[in-house]
Amino acid sequence: MANSNGLPATPRQLNYLKALAKRTGQTFTWPKTSSAASREIARLKAIKQSGFTFAELQSENEARELHGDPPLAYGTAIRDDEISGYGSTATWNRR
Repeated sequence: MANSNGLPATPRQLNYLKALAKRTGQTFTWPKTSSAASREIARLKAIKQSGFTFAELQSENEARELHGDPPLAYGTAIRDDEISGYGSTATWNRR
């Protein structure tokens, strides 16, 4: 897939890059050449997808809210029963 002749990136490569970036939750620099696009594609393909992207998490939470289910949270999110008080007076319930 890689070449070094300096040809511009193809529309097919750019569309695939956009799809890979969305699927993996990554960003990329728009490649100017076909070989640069191939390198970016290889980099994004090497990244393992790890759960939800932020956009998917938001969409899932909106769907859960419509059904009356509690939203999904990150594993490190603080639950309501862990703190008391507000702002600068908030304290941990358990120490």
